[in-house]
Amino acid sequence: MSFFQRPHYTSDITRLLEALHHADPTLEQRQREGRARLWEPEIDPALQKELQAARVPQRAYVYYDNFGA
Repeated sequence: MSFFQRPHYTSDITRLLEALHHADPTLEQRQREGRARLWEPEIDPALQKELQAARVPQRAYVYYDNFGA
């Protein structure tokens, strides 16, 4: 053994995660599906086009809209 080599260390969290993955092999796939459902929704191109067409242009500085009037 080398003088600078450390003994193998595995943290409690790493052991917990490994135990979870060992107990339920489908856990990672279910996590990916849940993430996709929440953060990667399907985008409807027709709806996006309608939303872009309905946009109203905003003035450069909205706080003094009636300044001097």
